Amino acid sequence: MFFWRRKPRIHYYGPAWNEALILPFMLRHYEPWVERFVIFDHDSTDESVALLRRHPKVEVRRFEMAHPDSLVLSLQHLFDTFWKESRGQADWVIVAETDEFLYHPDLVGYLRRCRRKGVTCIPALGYEMVAEQFPQPEDRLAEVVRRGVPHHMMSKLRLFDPNQVAETHFGPGSHVAAPEGNIVYPERDELLLLHYKSLGYDYLCRRNVMMESARRATDRVNNWSHHYQKTAEQVAGQIQSLLSASVDVMALGDAAWRKHKQRRWWRKRAQPRAAAD
Repeated sequence: MFFWRRKPRIHYYGPAWNEALILPFMLRHYEPWVERFVIFDHDSTDESVALLRRHPKVEVRRFEMAHPDSLVLSLQHLFDTFWKESRGQADWVIVAETDEFLYHPDLVGYLRRCRRKGVTCIPALGYEMVAEQFPQPEDRLAEVVRRGVPHHMMSKLRLFDPNQVAETHFGPGSHVAAPEGNIVYPERDELLLLHYKSLGYDYLCRRNVMMESARRATDRVNNWSHHYQKTAEQVAGQIQSLLSASVDVMALGDAAWRKHKQRRWWRKRAQPRAAAD
């Protein structure tokens, strides 16, 4: 059966640590497309593991620190390696943090079109999403938290063909990558990455405190993830600043990617691109 006549096989890989609040939203968002989830848990003490094990598509594994002195480098190693087991098993892999939601109004159709054109890597344009209050448990985030601000630091490679990509070579935080292999980007960057971190003052403050406790010596020396050190006053200012600058991303339609003017690391130099429609 031709690829474009069947549903693409998609595997999802990502880390988790005390993510019980956001995990239901992530699973609800991705489960219509994803065949298999592999989640690497970092010794969660909340309900994360129990929640994940109840889901029929999820396999839970333990997150081992490849670099004991650095959470950032350990995550970088994880993102560079864990997806390789899907070679020969999946058409596409998603590698993402729990609060990173890839979005396209017709994701399956878009992936089929990309495959017909030979596309192998699909970076996503980042939006920092924001809400004044944490959503209700039954909500779908892309429907109820619609406002966001374009942000180049959230434009990441989170979706690619594991059979054509040899190595990803992510940088710290996965804010850039230098993939090797048969690398072909789409002519148009239609895929979005909706980053759902700023979901109200209380949630963001608690999460910053937790993540700051996970930073290690090498992270501090390099000033990686320093934003977790923000004071409560700075967090409140961050949310208000995002709200003031935000737009209704879901209402933008094609303008969400056409007018995203932040820099795109994968367009810095000439790269093979698929033909335009």
